[in-house]
Order: sequence, then C-alpha cells, then structure tokens
Amino acid sequence: MTEATAAPALRGAAVGRGIGIGLMYGLFKPRVLGAWRVPAAGPVILAVNHAHNIDGPMLMGTAPRPVHFLIKKEAFVGPLDPFLRGIGQLKVDRTTVDRTAITQALGVLDNGGVLGIFPEGTRGEGDFASLRAGLAYFAVRGGAPIVPVAVLGSTESRGRLIPALPPLRSRVDVVFGDAFQAGDGSGRRTRKALDEATLRIQGELTAHLANARRLTGRQARPSAV
Repeated sequence: MTEATAAPALRGAAVGRGIGIGLMYGLFKPRVLGAWRVPAAGPVILAVNHAHNIDGPMLMGTAPRPVHFLIKKEAFVGPLDPFLRGIGQLKVDRTTVDRTAITQALGVLDNGGVLGIFPEGTRGEGDFASLRAGLAYFAVRGGAPIVPVAVLGSTESRGRLIPALPPLRSRVDVVFGDAFQAGDGSGRRTRKALDEATLRIQGELTAHLANARRLTGRQARPSAV
C-alpha cells in the first residue's frame, strides 16, 4: 500500500473530534441520544442522514469515537484541503470509482476505526429516500456493523447572524440507533448480494429515522438550506 492509499491515522481524527466538540457545543446545544449504541472498539460504520452542511461536523463532535468521514472532493479546496486531511477525513470523487478513497476507507475499517458515510451521497431532504450502493459495499466487504444516525433540527430555521447556519445556541438532536449487519452472513459480494444489502440498509435507516423523529418530537419538514 502506498502512502497515498494508506488509511489516515487515528490521531488526526481524534484532533478533529476535539475541534468538533468545541465548535458544536460552543455554537449550538446538541442533545445526544443513544451514543452508547456505538461499539466501544472495533470497526463500525456510522450512516448519517444529510440535510445540512453542519451534519458532518455535528456528528464528529458528538460521536463517542473519532470519525473518518468520506467527503466529496469539492470540499477539499484551498486551506481546507490540508486541514481536512490533517483531521483524518477522506476525499472521494463521486463521479467515478475512486479506488484510492475505497482503499483508504477499507483501511480505516481494517484498523478497527470508525467510518462515517452519508449514504444518500449528497445533501438533500435527509430522509434516506435514495441510497447509493457504496455503503453496502463497505459494510459487506469490511465486515463492519452499521450504526444508523439521525441528525435532526439543523434545517428547521436559519440563524440571524449567519443565515447559512442554524440559529446560535439552538438545539440539534443526534440520535444513534442499534448496530446491524448489512450482509446476509454469507460473505457474498455479488451484485445481487449488494443490492439486497442496500435494501436491507434502507429499511433499517428509514425505520431509525422515523423512530428518532418520534423520540425527539421532530417531524419531517422542508429543508431550509
């Protein structure tokens, strides 16, 4: 494995977690539910709904373990490039089969780390309505359990000082669900097996999101950003 494809060090993600804690708890009022459901050790994938740009940083600052996120390459511009790399985040080209990103992500799991994925592929309604097959591949290939995560409240209103962000000191709920295996236990990675795993994942994530909304009292609302 070359230096370019090596998995990022845990130390960088730990620094990112520290920054996330400071920013998210300093700017907002996160309410974290079910964090104990994240396995304390070993590989795990956090599958997060994505409705707002703060969802990733919010999870980084509230998850009980450091997270290596797969982030679109468009975010790695200017000074953000070395910064994101320095805190253990992975650049992925969504327009092609990015083998470097795939190798790095699998390396995170092989090293017993936490891989964060937005399974919808891009920011949208955050309802898990459309999933890409990448999550199923990493879960089946890496043998890692998936923990569904719902970030709720980030799109309910705009801040007055910074309209692109939720209001300062507003509450954002982060709800972790029960870990589950995406595969059928056979270890198969055929197209059919991955399609079946994707359907299984979508069912689990959708059910978790509905439960998280009931638990927090937050209903589905149109995205404000």
